[in-house]
Amino acid sequence: MSYTIGMEAIRLQSPERLAHTEYCSNYALVRAVTGKDPREDADAWRRFYEAWQIDLLWVTNDGPLPWSQRGRVTDMGHAEFLEGGVDRRDHVYCPFKDVEEVLCFDAVEEYGLPDMGELAAYYEHFYRRGQTEHPNQIFTAGYYKTIVSGAIEAFGWEMLLEAAADRQRFDKVLESFYRLSLHHYQAWAKTSAPVFICHDDMVWSEGAFMHPDFYRSAVFPRYARLWQVLHEAGKVVLFCSDGTWTQFVDDIAQAGADGFIFEPTTSLDYVVERYGKTHVIVSSKVDARTLTFGTREQIQHEVDETLRIAKGCPGFIFAVGNHIPSNVPVDNALFYFEYLSENWWR
Repeated sequence: MSYTIGMEAIRLQSPERLAHTEYCSNYALVRAVTGKDPREDADAWRRFYEAWQIDLLWVTNDGPLPWSQRGRVTDMGHAEFLEGGVDRRDHVYCPFKDVEEVLCFDAVEEYGLPDMGELAAYYEHFYRRGQTEHPNQIFTAGYYKTIVSGAIEAFGWEMLLEAAADRQRFDKVLESFYRLSLHHYQAWAKTSAPVFICHDDMVWSEGAFMHPDFYRSAVFPRYARLWQVLHEAGKVVLFCSDGTWTQFVDDIAQAGADGFIFEPTTSLDYVVERYGKTHVIVSSKVDARTLTFGTREQIQHEVDETLRIAKGCPGFIFAVGNHIPSNVPVDNALFYFEYLSENWWR
């Protein structure tokens, strides 16, 4: 039933209830819902998806080998995010001595292009296995390090920002990440997966970190060419970026995205007003900060404000758009889902 509801939303068919997904790393919540520890029991997440009536799983895959095994990447370290701080990483390393090295960088030369047949077979196997293991959810295809996120992975923020100041030369660098992405998009296009997530964290919480004109000349036209490959293969393309990109929603739509996945900092009202009848919308006004620090009344208000405008959108998929991290109190998360699931019927 959940898979059907998810696909009805993807096809803009107004399922009987709002479709639902979450991005959750709260192990305590999974234990509370399933009685199983996701760190010890591989079945815990599947049980959680079923209990929370998850209709779509957010999945991307950039290929069988990480870039760190194929060429240079920057390690920016990692703050504590998961339970017990198991993901904290204090090591910081940048392999680029100066910005000139960055401006001479070619991602295709650095990381190489895997054999197309082998790559497509790898992606098809990955998708079929995932969909078989999660038959009640849409198991998406997807690519994470599309263009800007690829530059972040390779250079880290400091080198990236320095290089981006030289728009003409940095455009050529981004072209190399586009060519690398295109190869992988072409491989994904050969698979049977119906839904594809194009992930690219192109902005910050404060908004664009490069001039908007540069996005419109160097980034969005390349998205359009990538998505054309997927559309020709009959796939639905959902664009996902963290941060605040209300100013670019129209650009993303014009480039050909079939749907948007975004945080509460991007205006849900604007997206619904402009694209609520024509595009898939994966988001809500429910903020992880409210789940963490707010009252039940505040949580209820954000759910209500979302439902007020979401039920008229045939492709709406409800989610806490900026994640359910490990510091969200379990009682707040349980209240959120209980209230949502009582009221998400059209």
